[in-house]
Amino acid sequence: MTDPVVEEAIKKAAVAWVSVDGGEPRGLWCVPVDGALYVISGIGEQRLPGLAGATTAEVTLRGDHGGRIVTWTADVRRVQPGDDEWNAVAPQVGGKRLNASGTTDQLLERWAMDCTLSCLSPAADGPVVTRPDLPDDSLAEPPRETPAARPTRKPFRLHKVRRR
Repeated sequence: MTDPVVEEAIKKAAVAWVSVDGGEPRGLWCVPVDGALYVISGIGEQRLPGLAGATTAEVTLRGDHGGRIVTWTADVRRVQPGDDEWNAVAPQVGGKRLNASGTTDQLLERWAMDCTLSCLSPAADGPVVTRPDLPDDSLAEPPRETPAARPTRKPFRLHKVRRR
């Protein structure tokens, strides 16, 4: 029996923060299907080191107001291309993939070769943390370093601004 808060949060999830082996949680887009979250990772897609080979992960989901509502332990299972589950779920995940180049069929072919479709389902005996046990502080961290960031320059002015 799954916790009702987890069930409801999974139904509404579009983004999940997933942590593998106690690592930093990463925000991943996901697709809820039949009480589980499906996540695609790999070449050309989102990355979470260790997810493809993991058996468990910690998942944090937020509510409608944007704040964290639940953290739970997930059993991680890899969905194999060509399986009945792949044939049923992968097109749904492909349909939710924004800005994908090519058709859904081309996307699924690329995923079958280069990516991993993972199913994150609530662990039967895993801990579930909800209110009032969630931390009160924000747990916000500073942005990661990236070469894409650059200092903002002052705007260029063509004329002199007169003050009265």
